[in-house]
Amino acid sequence: MNASSFLSRVEVALTQSDTPSVLVERALRGLRVWLADPKHSEDLAQLEFLLSKGRIDALIDAFYQVIPFGTGGRRGPVGIGPNRINPTTICSSVQGHAAYLSERFPGVQRSVVVAYDVRCFQDLRGVYDPSQPCSLRGLSSRDFAEMAAEVYAGNGIDVWMLPRGSQTWLSTPELSFAIRYLQASGGLNLSASHNPPDDNGAKVYNHHGGQEIPPFDAQLVDEVERVERIHRKPWDQAVASGRIKSLPDDLHQAYVALNTDLFAPASTTARVVFSPLHGTADTTVGDVLRAAGFEVILEPEQARADGAFPSVPFAAPNPEVSQSMNRAVELAKEVGADVVMACDPDADRLGVVVGTGDGWRALTGNEIAVLVTHARLLGDDIGPESVVMRTEVTTSLVSRIAHASGVQVVDHLLVGFKYIGDGIRALEEEGVFGNAEGSAADFVVGVEESHGVLLTPELRDKDAAGAALLLAGLASTEKNAGRTLLDTLEGIWRTHGRVANVLVSTVMRGASGRQFIDAIQDSLRSQPPVEIMGLSVLEIVDHQDPSGVHGPIRSSTDHASRNVLSYRLAGDARLTVRPSGTEPKTKVYAELVGRIDESESALSERCLALARAFVGDMLRRVKLPLPAWALEMSDLMAVEHRLDFAERVLPELLSRLEGGAELSSWLDSALIDYGRDARELVAPGVSAWCSLEATEIQKTKMAELFSLTGL
Repeated sequence: MNASSFLSRVEVALTQSDTPSVLVERALRGLRVWLADPKHSEDLAQLEFLLSKGRIDALIDAFYQVIPFGTGGRRGPVGIGPNRINPTTICSSVQGHAAYLSERFPGVQRSVVVAYDVRCFQDLRGVYDPSQPCSLRGLSSRDFAEMAAEVYAGNGIDVWMLPRGSQTWLSTPELSFAIRYLQASGGLNLSASHNPPDDNGAKVYNHHGGQEIPPFDAQLVDEVERVERIHRKPWDQAVASGRIKSLPDDLHQAYVALNTDLFAPASTTARVVFSPLHGTADTTVGDVLRAAGFEVILEPEQARADGAFPSVPFAAPNPEVSQSMNRAVELAKEVGADVVMACDPDADRLGVVVGTGDGWRALTGNEIAVLVTHARLLGDDIGPESVVMRTEVTTSLVSRIAHASGVQVVDHLLVGFKYIGDGIRALEEEGVFGNAEGSAADFVVGVEESHGVLLTPELRDKDAAGAALLLAGLASTEKNAGRTLLDTLEGIWRTHGRVANVLVSTVMRGASGRQFIDAIQDSLRSQPPVEIMGLSVLEIVDHQDPSGVHGPIRSSTDHASRNVLSYRLAGDARLTVRPSGTEPKTKVYAELVGRIDESESALSERCLALARAFVGDMLRRVKLPLPAWALEMSDLMAVEHRLDFAERVLPELLSRLEGGAELSSWLDSALIDYGRDARELVAPGVSAWCSLEATEIQKTKMAELFSLTGL
């Protein structure tokens, strides 16, 4: 086995595939460069395995590009190749950041804070040959963090981080706090947030404790792309020289005190079941709630740090996915709790489930934003100078509440909490941001629909702990009155109007998926829709338009961040579509303002139907026509898997139903590539298919296979 022979055979395989020639050429170039480096010699056996298994798409995707260094860093699957997270791509990211810091802070001693999450690469997707050596297997976020520290140290930059053997964590919000607390030049988090277990990444922070925005982010990207040589100082030498140092003992206490000093809950009677979803958040949300006097009951299995997220449905440790909180809800029923809370593994997103007399209901990110804004604006320190910020795709109900309270509102922000963080910086340094005037101290709340909240200018990234404390206090007040947070929401709707918001995502993976994502935006620009689900398009806003609210394009990164199209429709509706900046998906945000006599459920159903109608048209534009029922499968499923189920699995399943064959083991085998809990991912679409097309016998059998209800 040698690299030359392998490259010859892979070239034949690639050129015989249906892959566009430009991707083939890029992949071959990437393979040659990778295998020419002696430190990658061990990778050849695993690449041979991929070739022998016909995994041509995997080879192309791993080598056709260098994994993009976006505005916040790099994130994606751990694996072999330049388009994967591995020691090469992590260390080059850090080397570029080190060069950037040298440019930004010349002539002074620079320092960074390095954090990491609970991940450890185990190849749960089964990409590589388990019988062959794989240098990546067992590589943890802590391992990546130590590599990063060595690179910073090799470039003369001091590093603050937890010592080896530490039994605690530094979460995303506490990292933001630590950068400011230690007056560091920046920071780095080795984490993939809520992504699947086999993903990882490096997220870069600036000296404000937030992420760079244009044009500074473009300068950072340029430095990363210019990296030719990586400077590393071995760990033991860096520690001995004082270049790598342990975080101070008082840091965590100061972070907890910051949050508990923000609010003094009038009551702490609400019993809270909390799940960190196997991540870091018990050190933030858990510690803050306990310090404030709340009874916090941990979901025991998910309190255990484990980057495989073994007890989380779909391996999706994300409070946006309500099923991730199922175990905590069951515990809440047993112990008689009032509210369930959960966080993603890096502790910046907050999920909430509310107990009612009829059961339990998960709050959406928009509902959390509304409740937090409402509760914060009841504070004694609120005045006309106070500033509320929200991203544009977050519910407009936040703005209604803020305007009614007489405070300043900035609500045109692009997606990403970095824009809220930069808004606080602008108030601090310039005294103005958007249409708001004042200082950083006037900032009182910032929200985004993806379960992100910030309640203090002392951090510059979202923090679930402050939001959890505020909502636990509100839940206690309502409990004492015989009410719940859902009653609070109902009162807000009665006062300010009912607004429904829905997010529908379409996952499109790999190199071909990236092409589809780009083609969708191109098609929507060149052939804009004139109506959506019978509603006329009244106005289209292209955020890349230099004459718009965001002004001239400031950099290539600004151009990418502004790849957002918004539609104002008849009937008080709006839609926004954008590619995700951190995951291989297109996101569609829909909003409807309710009619006076319309129920919450009816409005939500209309809003979801609007979003799905747009997604259906969007996919048809790139020749990925999904049946209407397949649009109802879980958003966690890739489009390729939805098509596979509709075109391959379902027809064969129906044939086997008629033949009376044993189905359960066959079904699990047919769905194996879809990921963990595949039947549950497929079930909503199967239920929709049953309602539209199935016979009574088929409905019964499908219900048995997929645990469907209500058929």
